[in-house]
Amino acid sequence: MRRLKESPVAPPEFTAFDAGYLVSANGSWRSNYPVIDRQKCVRCAQCYLYCPDGTISSEIEFDYDFCKGCGICAKICPVGAISMEKETASSHA
Repeated sequence: MRRLKESPVAPPEFTAFDAGYLVSANGSWRSNYPVIDRQKCVRCAQCYLYCPDGTISSEIEFDYDFCKGCGICAKICPVGAISMEKETASSHA
């Protein structure tokens, strides 16, 4: 049986980039945004891994300039630490 060579590069710790790789802001059209309850968060990084746009950093901070408000982070959180809040004009002022 033929064996595959081991990769010389270690696999990545996470599958997404840190926040900051997107270049065009969401245009202020988001209707909901994620809010994290730090008391509940167990730092499992599921939100970081599943965010489709990489707007959550490995420190579990949200980059609201690029977040679309899709809610995937809130749905995937196993402990319910992320909730979706209604966007207002003063949400992130």
